[in-house]
Amino acid sequence: MPMSAGYGVIRNGCKVPVVVVAAGSKAFGDVTLHETTVVDGISRMRPVKWLPIAPGASAELKPGGLHLMLMDPEARLTAGKQLPLRLTLEDGRTVDGTLTVGEAPR
Repeated sequence: MPMSAGYGVIRNGCKVPVVVVAAGSKAFGDVTLHETTVVDGISRMRPVKWLPIAPGASAELKPGGLHLMLMDPEARLTAGKQLPLRLTLEDGRTVDGTLTVGEAPR
């Protein structure tokens, strides 16, 4: 199954804490939140069930840490292409955003 990773910043501009519990996109068959950690010198990637973000705080998604696993793209990914992203919060609200496809690592 083809997969990519999504990086960026999720900012909580609300005056109350929020908890991200799911992610999705029409551009991918499956989108999940993951975290890479090093345990006993071994890098491990695990799904994250929820991501709490305090009021006014941000969560950075980056290589070697929190990131989105973007699996089974619906179309070819080309640099600069804009793709939809929807985050679902614990209280049932959704937040729409955009992913921009970057250059493939060489």
